Amino acid sequence: MTFARASTVCAIMLSVAAWQPAHALAQPRVKTQNGTVEGTTESSGVRVFRGIPYAAPPVGDLRWQPPQPIKNWTGLRQADKFGPRCMQRSLFSDMVFRSNGMGEDCLYLNVWMPAASGNERLPVLVYFYGGGFVAGDGSEPRYDGEAMARRGIVALTVNYRLSVFGFLAHPELTKESKHHASGNYGLLDQAAALGWVQQNIAAFGGDPRRVTIAGESAGSISVNALMASPLSRSLFAGAIGESGAMINPTLPPVSLADGEKNGLAFATGIGATSLQALRAKPAEELLDASAKPGVAPFSSATIDGYFLPKAPADIFGAGEQAHVPLLAGWNSAESSSTAVLGRDAAATPDNYSKALQRLYGERAGEVLKLYPGGTTEEIIQSATNLASDRFIAYSTWKWTDVHGRTGGKAVYRYFYLRPRPAIVTAAGTSGQAPAGPPARGAVHSAEIEYAMGNLATNKRFAWSADDYKLSEIFQGYFSNFVKSGDPNGPGLPRWAPTHAGAAQAMYLDVEPRLELDRREPRYLLLDQFYSH
Repeated sequence: MTFARASTVCAIMLSVAAWQPAHALAQPRVKTQNGTVEGTTESSGVRVFRGIPYAAPPVGDLRWQPPQPIKNWTGLRQADKFGPRCMQRSLFSDMVFRSNGMGEDCLYLNVWMPAASGNERLPVLVYFYGGGFVAGDGSEPRYDGEAMARRGIVALTVNYRLSVFGFLAHPELTKESKHHASGNYGLLDQAAALGWVQQNIAAFGGDPRRVTIAGESAGSISVNALMASPLSRSLFAGAIGESGAMINPTLPPVSLADGEKNGLAFATGIGATSLQALRAKPAEELLDASAKPGVAPFSSATIDGYFLPKAPADIFGAGEQAHVPLLAGWNSAESSSTAVLGRDAAATPDNYSKALQRLYGERAGEVLKLYPGGTTEEIIQSATNLASDRFIAYSTWKWTDVHGRTGGKAVYRYFYLRPRPAIVTAAGTSGQAPAGPPARGAVHSAEIEYAMGNLATNKRFAWSADDYKLSEIFQGYFSNFVKSGDPNGPGLPRWAPTHAGAAQAMYLDVEPRLELDRREPRYLLLDQFYSH
């Protein structure tokens, strides 16, 4: 190649480069308090930083310790891959992971940053995954923060310890703790992540004074607990809960003494006569042992006097929680009628009556009035409603009700109705749902992709134009709430907060409607069973 020709080629290349967007020339970098991270840029222009450590790896002597500060690093740390997911068994078919393996070294978070200079002060959304405190990961596509980032929000997902690694209490752990506490390590991880956000989010263009925490199922239960805990309740300005609160009967916390008893029984069962021996056990052995019949599931928090000085219901009742706006709700078919009737029982008036007698004894008649069962159709619907309420709807209602009374801020309650569409078969056509009783509405977790704007990431379902319409509405409410503590905005049906005496809920479907919450009498009755 001649010098003249080479010069011409170079000139052309420089000209092309000059016309390329800035993100095509260099990957985004942000300097955190621990060191500089380099992320990637999506085709939308959203900048993504995956796998940023927010605490030291909880391994060795740090297993079953509160999260410790991360060590600083020099040079450039690549943040282009999700970190490992926390130790867990494969339990839920709807979980899809993009994580870099699995291990105890799992305390990482991910940041989606709008295409901006980094000098803004944008609202922040911190999302905690569900999975019953025994499974889940911040890499799941349904929690992806890109769609929220495109709406001008800095979005994060956070990994936290699970199962026996996140919720084991033990007398020796309590003894070695300067707070005389044990258990709750997964929740302490979440609080530490919120501390990281306060220290670092401004470098990603976020405003530490405008942080909203959110989550679904165990993530929602976490939000409830984070609002209650004195360690975390000053670290955010708003809260979103999707199906779940740490309120009886939904994973209520146990006493520290009971937690220690369960932990000691577990340790004895695997031949670990000391904390040192327990920490020496391979992670896989602990995980396998935690799944054996008769072993406590390690999915309950402890009232440890540190993260939780009292049960969340008592903290909210006393008005000692974070006084922030709350948007929370639940789905129309959180559980199945079989959870009340039994798996093999026909939906007959006699079987339904016997089921209510088993559950409520002499008060079964009161329950029957609010969950009537005269026909097969009515029985199946009422049993679905009762099973859903007992599983997770009542606890979420109680959270919104008591926060509305004692929290001093607006509470926006929703009721999500839309069933998922048919499943896409291998041939590319729509098929039916898996075997079992058909869903009678929106099942547990069905709303996540709608609310986060991530329908397109889930290829399993045959989404329609109506699904995308609803997702636009739902995400609009969520993003408005993150920005201002109020879900209302242009183009959306007006959503008024709920309050005592005129409890309202936004019934979320393709055509949303605000109505008086006609389920209120059910929850007031269940309140008599669960509040004592």
